[in-house]
Amino acid sequence: MSKERRKSWGFFNGLKLNTRLTGVVLIFVMLPIAVLGGIVFYNMEQSSIKENVNYMQATMERRQESISNNIDSINMTTQFFLTNDTMNSVLICAAQSGQYSTRQWIDIYRNDVAALERLINNNPVLHGVRYFAVNDNVQEMMPVLFAHNRMNRQPWSQTVADGGWVFDYRDNLFAGSEDTPLIGLITIMSDRIHGRIGVIEANMAMKTMFPSMYEDIKGESSCFVTDEGRIIYGSNQDDGIAEIAMQLAGSMKEQAEVGELSGITTNYKKEKKIVISGMYIPELRGTLVSVDDISDSLSEVYKLRTNYIIGMLIILAGMAFVIDVVVNHVLKKFYEVLSTIRKVRGGDMSVRTREDGRNDEMGELSHQVNRMLDNIQDLMKENINREVLVKDSQIKALQNQINAHFIYNVLESIKMMAEIKEDYDISDAITSLGKLLRYSMKWTTETVMVSEEIEYIKNYMALINLRFDYEIYLSLNIPEEIMKQRIPKMSLQPIIENAIVHGIEELADDTTIYVKGLTEGKLCTIEITDNGRGMNDEELEILRKKISGEIRTEGGSGNGIGLKNVQDRIKMEYGDAYGIDVAALEGCYTKVYVRIPMKRGLDADSTGSRG
Repeated sequence: MSKERRKSWGFFNGLKLNTRLTGVVLIFVMLPIAVLGGIVFYNMEQSSIKENVNYMQATMERRQESISNNIDSINMTTQFFLTNDTMNSVLICAAQSGQYSTRQWIDIYRNDVAALERLINNNPVLHGVRYFAVNDNVQEMMPVLFAHNRMNRQPWSQTVADGGWVFDYRDNLFAGSEDTPLIGLITIMSDRIHGRIGVIEANMAMKTMFPSMYEDIKGESSCFVTDEGRIIYGSNQDDGIAEIAMQLAGSMKEQAEVGELSGITTNYKKEKKIVISGMYIPELRGTLVSVDDISDSLSEVYKLRTNYIIGMLIILAGMAFVIDVVVNHVLKKFYEVLSTIRKVRGGDMSVRTREDGRNDEMGELSHQVNRMLDNIQDLMKENINREVLVKDSQIKALQNQINAHFIYNVLESIKMMAEIKEDYDISDAITSLGKLLRYSMKWTTETVMVSEEIEYIKNYMALINLRFDYEIYLSLNIPEEIMKQRIPKMSLQPIIENAIVHGIEELADDTTIYVKGLTEGKLCTIEITDNGRGMNDEELEILRKKISGEIRTEGGSGNGIGLKNVQDRIKMEYGDAYGIDVAALEGCYTKVYVRIPMKRGLDADSTGSRG
């Protein structure tokens, strides 16, 4: 090395650290600042695009849930209408040209038609549900029962021979009917002996099913494309999205046909600066397409570029000054403290910051960090000791329980006495109670099969129905493979009890609780739905926060502690990826989703067994 170069480096090395860092900033940061600015703004552009894509994806997911609930509402109402024996008899009589007396028509209206009308009126998402006879030999009872000539006025009467969904039609049932675009499910009613006996039309407003097609959202346009290639617009028609919508809908239809559809597809079209999202709805055999023009958002990013570069120059100058002033006083000790904190975050609670007796703020910080770690270790030891005491108390409490066999024997004796007196209702009730107690007291394992939990719920329902003048039915639609899955014990029954106490009991009317099992890859979902009072958005949000622990729950009725306990037990057993969620519609329904991992084969029978 030459003598001149050694002198140059010697001069540089002789400078203070803050001066040297200032020189590094000026040499190595200010020169490439233009490149860095470009990178920053490229990232900002991509971030803006990603944000819009994620927002559109999340929006479509919310819309998907709403549409699914609306479809379920129409399907459930249609099924209720299909199973009404009285109205089926009326339609069969009309098909055979039979007659009812005036008194019979009055009884039918008071008992059945009025009940169906209340069902329709109590479901705010429905526009109407109607029976249409196969001929005009029927006494029309608005708004439920109509003759065949009324059906012929409907736009869909000549196009839907075998039933199905119809879109964007107007109700022509009466002269001067509302000009509201409707979507409807047409169901053909058939009898094994008499053949076709009528038609059920269940409909709702298009803007209820597809609100995005009718909302005035700046830059966003939506349409629905049927599998037959028909494009349906809402109140804000935009023909410019037709080609894009057709391409996306065609692609999603092809994916659905080969079973490769992933649900919702959201992409960014760089050449047009738009975010396009499609949601294929297999029940409706069509695709909802939404297009969001984000060119204004990106323009704002571009306009900030020049100001950003100027601002960065000012910031760099300020940084150089700040570094020169404080680096000698703060930097070294700061990184020592930071290193200690990182080790603690990694799980090493024994590490401590070196204390060198400095009396400034950094010395005080080192001292306080060490004292904080000492306190944390003491608290951890106290918590462990407290947990041990709690467990010991629980074990002692279990040891002091009444002998379970004594209770079973007493119940068996009472049951025999009831059977001797031929009071079989009491006998059956005691049998159900015995099974409940046996299941509750049997704690040999923390998890049980879904089938065992369902059997417990059946016995619970049998006892619950003794309390009421009305009947609560249990509808089960659970595949055998889900019945064999293991779940934490007593994790479904609290949900059923919650549905009865907070959703059904105050209605005091016959109703049904639906339990449905679904599988999707490695995910198993059990849906529990009641047609009770439901919840408004505020109540639902509060309940969700209680379940997630954002709001603290105390013991008592109606505060969500039962669902919170179920949530905690599932997460403890399977991890944070699983748990429960709640959806509700005020005055209509409450639905609880229980999500657990799907185990296959022997793994499902053995997982979760703990002695």
